[in-house]
Amino acid sequence: MFIKCDVTNAGDLSAAFGKHVDTYGGLDICINCAGIAIKTLVYDDRSDGTSTWRHAVNVNLVAVIDGTRIASQIMRSGKKPGVIINIGSAAGLYPMNFDPIYSGTKAGVVMFTRSLAPLKRHGIRVNVLCPEFVQTNMAEQLSRRIIDVTGGYIKMEDIVNGTFELIKDESKAGACLWITKRRGMEYWPTPEEQRKYMLNLPKSKRMLTQNTFSTVQTPEFYEKIVVHTLSHNFRDATRLERVRLRLPVEPHNALVKIIYAGVNASDVNFSAGRYFSGGAKETAARLPLDAGFEVMDVLAVGIVASVGDSVNHIKVGSPVALMTFGAYSEFTQVPAKHLLPVPRPDPEVVAMLTSGLTASIALEKAGQMASGQVVLVTAAAGGTGQFAVQLAKLAGNKVVATCGGKSKAAVLSSLGVDRVINYQNEKIKDVLKKEFPRGADIIYESVGGEMFDLCLNALAVHGRLIVIGMISQYQGEHGWKPRNYTGLCDKILAKSQTVYAHLWQDHLDKLFDLYASGKLKLCMTRCIQQVSLDPKKFVGVASAPDAVEYLHSGKSVGKVVVCIDPSYSQTLAKL
Repeated sequence: MFIKCDVTNAGDLSAAFGKHVDTYGGLDICINCAGIAIKTLVYDDRSDGTSTWRHAVNVNLVAVIDGTRIASQIMRSGKKPGVIINIGSAAGLYPMNFDPIYSGTKAGVVMFTRSLAPLKRHGIRVNVLCPEFVQTNMAEQLSRRIIDVTGGYIKMEDIVNGTFELIKDESKAGACLWITKRRGMEYWPTPEEQRKYMLNLPKSKRMLTQNTFSTVQTPEFYEKIVVHTLSHNFRDATRLERVRLRLPVEPHNALVKIIYAGVNASDVNFSAGRYFSGGAKETAARLPLDAGFEVMDVLAVGIVASVGDSVNHIKVGSPVALMTFGAYSEFTQVPAKHLLPVPRPDPEVVAMLTSGLTASIALEKAGQMASGQVVLVTAAAGGTGQFAVQLAKLAGNKVVATCGGKSKAAVLSSLGVDRVINYQNEKIKDVLKKEFPRGADIIYESVGGEMFDLCLNALAVHGRLIVIGMISQYQGEHGWKPRNYTGLCDKILAKSQTVYAHLWQDHLDKLFDLYASGKLKLCMTRCIQQVSLDPKKFVGVASAPDAVEYLHSGKSVGKVVVCIDPSYSQTLAKL
């Protein structure tokens, strides 16, 4: 049904909505799309603006406000949920000098829409779509040079897909989706930008007060893995101990019941004392050590069992992630300020926090990742590798990934990798030389040894080589030893000791947003469309050595985790 309507005429607009309701009996979705440009710059306009800039303001902004008002009232009166999509523009996110009125009115649409997020409590979600240039009559009046600089016209299909994403994703209310040819679809502003002006608590802390579990029973004794002798053989270096639980909790601390703990390749370096300063005697004097390392990453997820008298920002029963040593333990006591609130203590969160944060921070800060680059990821089917390839693709890059085996190659293909190199079937060096002669702009390297040498040679001019590990050198008769390039790889890894503590929350929010929107897949080999967890189960604290050995076997696909308490994992599954 088509209704001719001057959207600047309040009577016409109201009548159009009335005709719709009379015909269809209600209103579920409304898209306010009217928008015009003006040819005369406002500061050159000698008229009163009635037919120029004032008219543009009325069409672009006032009519959108009125359409939103009418639609929301109809939806609320019908006591049914509804979605309103306002069509903004990328010109509402950054200045468009050749039409300040268009830019200003679209900015008004953006901020008006974002301010309507509270309508969600009435079942109405209002979102705004901000595309760059689409090939319409209005856009074709612009200089082709401007269009080309932005990467060319966006396909109408992308606009439709963006609209449907804002309609179908029920978590989006007051959301602004920016679509460009250069970067694809992304939400604006980023969580990092939001925190610059937000006065209320961060989202994750609000979640913390909403998602609590039943009171945790604290036993008299609990089990944990400790390092009793220094050895790169994790099983030989550790033992299971039963120790008394220390209560009450210290004033500024929290006692956490661990549900899932992440396994890291560097656990063997920790058990060998490689991460402590001083000589062998000084390191040995530290024994015994609580095991469960996860270098600079989140170690585990669990539930707060008890808090000290001075802790008031976290409640008992709250799900949290831990950033400390000693994750292979049923309980651990840590400073409450070191706990990171999470929605649920699921194993997917361990993968998100450990592997996801490593990839996100490394690519953005160390790799300075932009779009249109060639990104090479080694051991890409592993936990952090799967995040790295997806984040690189989402940023608009060509991604090359290495792995060993058909099943791993299939997982990477499902994640959208442009070129998967299965080193069991073809030589990585030959493929890179033939298909990517210019080299890779960013290399995300975690294997070390000969692979590091190969990556160094495959780096493009002004390229960035990010070393996040060297798993091929961790095992062996003598453990981790520098190679004959005088420890270059080892030194690069060691120099990454700066902890980007202030970046954790920003990147964590970004990962959760991408996961919630369906853009970030967390994959298991059994069902390739879910989260990057290895499907092999390790249950109980005592299974930690088995998990570490499995990780170093080269068989893992995705993040390896240990389920410390299977009874709680079953409860979580039911929830």
